[in-house]
Amino acid sequence: MPKGTPELTANRRSEIINACEKLYETMSFKDITFGEISKETSFSRPSIYNYFETKEEIFLALMQREYDLWNTDLRRITDENDALTDDELAGELAHSLENRPQLLKLLSMNHYDMEEHSRPECLTEFKKSYGGSLDAVRDCLRKFRPDMAEDERERFILVFFPFMFGIYPYTVATEKQLTAMKEADVKFTKCSVYKIIYNCIRKML
Repeated sequence: MPKGTPELTANRRSEIINACEKLYETMSFKDITFGEISKETSFSRPSIYNYFETKEEIFLALMQREYDLWNTDLRRITDENDALTDDELAGELAHSLENRPQLLKLLSMNHYDMEEHSRPECLTEFKKSYGGSLDAVRDCLRKFRPDMAEDERERFILVFFPFMFGIYPYTVATEKQLTAMKEADVKFTKCSVYKIIYNCIRKML
């Protein structure tokens, strides 16, 4: 790690993460390289290695940031509402993820490879943010569904979090995918992020 204040290091890491996020809007994960990222930053390609050893670490840091932003939204739901009906709670949780399309897109990636190719310390920091999301959802359930037993809350978590990994593919389809489904005679109905999440949560409450 190069010398500098923690604030300077954090700003440089953010610049790299921001560049990766920008590229990910138009490029696939496999096509994004350190060289492409360096073109979007003030760093040379070798300099990026001072902050991230692999491309997977950059994407993991991007997903960590997205989880942190979602955690803030979840805490707001708990803090700003005294009570919510099941319909209202499902709606609030659905809106919280509807506002995080980047998180949903990242969740549709192969997490095993991303985590396997990241240093343990990077993975640990990521897991803290991921764990924060688990706790934030549990807190929502504790406050707004006080009648829900602990084992019921855990069943909710065990269903909802894996379910999140498949939301993006069901709400976004490329022209190539749409053409293939049409030719394969697959009936595909595009569903909004809000609707698919709301319906899932509502059935579990």
